[in-house]
Amino acid sequence: MKRSDINPMPTFFDRYINLVEDIDIFEAFEKHSPDKVYSEISKLTDLQAKIYAPEKWTVKDILQHVIDNERIMAYRALRFSRNDKTVLPGYEEELLAANTVASKRSVTDLMEEFNLVRQSTVLLYKNMDDEMILRSGVAYKSEISPLALGFVIIGHPVHHMNIIRERYYPLLG
Repeated sequence: MKRSDINPMPTFFDRYINLVEDIDIFEAFEKHSPDKVYSEISKLTDLQAKIYAPEKWTVKDILQHVIDNERIMAYRALRFSRNDKTVLPGYEEELLAANTVASKRSVTDLMEEFNLVRQSTVLLYKNMDDEMILRSGVAYKSEISPLALGFVIIGHPVHHMNIIRERYYPLLG
């Protein structure tokens, strides 16, 4: 299934979904794999502990946030694909970010976790049929399907890589 098969397009989450091409979800998982993120991030050793403004996250904090977000979105996709209609709450990303040990971890370690989480996510999606992937539920006040959540999972790291390029790269000076 493709991005264009998402109906309705969920508000709020569309900002991530629309960063991904209109291709099959498994092609998108492959095209935007954690390895592609790592190849760029691993070169930024001088930036890994820097922030571009007060109260902003480091690159390591961003990686941890991307991992946490993928786990949460995959959990939502699991629940909705199994026809669970429980309304799921949003989450406080700042609270989660403030309670990690990302600063003590290496980028290599974070990327290993990201790869493993992504492998788990892809396996979850491989075991959904078309009916399951198009079911929907409500998360953070938005009706959303597992298909849309999959494209959120793919587009969210794209969003953060764009921020890293725009706001962190200039710190290299």
